[in-house]
Amino acid sequence: MKIDFLKLYTPNLQEQLHFYKEVLGLPVKNFHENSFQVSIGYTGIEFEQVENATPYHYAIHIPPKQEEKALAWLEERVGILKDGEDKIIDFPNWKARSVYFYDADRNIVELISRTDLFSEGPENFSEESFLGVSEIGLATENVEDEFQFLNSNFGLEKFTGDYERFCATGDDEGLFIIINKNIKDWIPTGDKAYASPFEIKFTIAQASFGAVFKNDRLELT
Repeated sequence: MKIDFLKLYTPNLQEQLHFYKEVLGLPVKNFHENSFQVSIGYTGIEFEQVENATPYHYAIHIPPKQEEKALAWLEERVGILKDGEDKIIDFPNWKARSVYFYDADRNIVELISRTDLFSEGPENFSEESFLGVSEIGLATENVEDEFQFLNSNFGLEKFTGDYERFCATGDDEGLFIIINKNIKDWIPTGDKAYASPFEIKFTIAQASFGAVFKNDRLELT
């Protein structure tokens, strides 16, 4: 599953614009009074102003074996979210390693390096090493219901987890990270997981699909 587009909501549009354009140096476009878009590799993210918007978790692919370089690059720009004393978090069953930080909304952003997914990138790490969105967090009261929606409508399979606390759904290229917001928080910080609404467009086997998460449920678009 390739995530082509995300629409997220922000209570701090100008701060987010500054963060993605000036701090991370990513291309931004389509400026409007209440929204803008940022290009993250092959994925476009639109941020729209909503006064009471709540935080998200999402992840971005980077080239394999570049997590140490990504960490050094990030440390010149943002604070790193650690797991205990660890700045790089290992997921051996996923053949992946990750670094986490906050954006201007305290969204938890993850840079994830998967050993087997992409070819190795250039020697130097930069904003051009952001390859595309890898994951979107989906916090709900019923993990199995949201998994069944994704499975029945799009054929997405369980990647790992269970149907009570956590179920990653999709594949190495793109995942919905479905968690039970009543019993699980976001790693590595333990931040509360909100059922923050979003819109998503994605591709599976060259077919395009869309969904919206609102009122604690996924719906077709």
